[in-house]
Amino acid sequence: MTILKPAKGKLLIAEPSILSGSSFNRSVVLLTEHNNSGSVGFIFNKPSIYTVSDLIPDIESTLKVYIGGPVSEDNLYFVHKVPELIPDSIEIENGIFWGGDFEIVQKLLKDDILSKHDIRFFLGYSGWSQLQLEEELMTTSWLIIENNFKNLFKIDHDDFWKDELLKFGGIYQLWANAPKDPSLN
Repeated sequence: MTILKPAKGKLLIAEPSILSGSSFNRSVVLLTEHNNSGSVGFIFNKPSIYTVSDLIPDIESTLKVYIGGPVSEDNLYFVHKVPELIPDSIEIENGIFWGGDFEIVQKLLKDDILSKHDIRFFLGYSGWSQLQLEEELMTTSWLIIENNFKNLFKIDHDDFWKDELLKFGGIYQLWANAPKDPSLN
C-alpha cells in the first residue's frame, strides 16, 4: 500500500494492524531523521498528562507535553517553527525544526514568547534501527504521507489520525470510525 518512501519530514500514519495495545496505536509520527543508520520521529497526536511546568517547575507554562514515543521516555525533546528565536536548530523540512539551544527555549517560555503554535514538547521519541522501519512498512504497520499542512502545530490532535486515515478510503474508513476500545462497543 505504501507508495511514498520514508524520509525526513514525512508523516507516518499507524495502520489499523497496529491498533492493539501498541505505543503507536492511532499515532501520527513526524519523521525528523531517516538515513542508513535508522529513523527518528515524534508522535504528534498524543498529549501526555503533563505540561511544561510539571516537568520544569521554575517555568510557568501551560504548554502540553506530548508522548513522543517509547524510547528515552524520561527525556524532553522539542520540535518548533521558530529557528530565528532558537539557535542551533536542525531543519527537518519546510520550516519545521528539531532541537536547539534549550537555555534560550527556557528564557522564551519564561518571557511567554512561545505559543503552542510555535513549539511542541515531547517525552521520549520514536526510533527505528537500520532498515527496521522499512520492514514495518512491508508488514503494513504504517502509511506514509507528505506533510502538506501549513502549520502542523495547529492540527487537532484528537482527530488527526482518524482524519488522515479517512483520506485513504475503502476499508480505512471503517477502521477510522471504529471506537478506540472496541471492547466497550
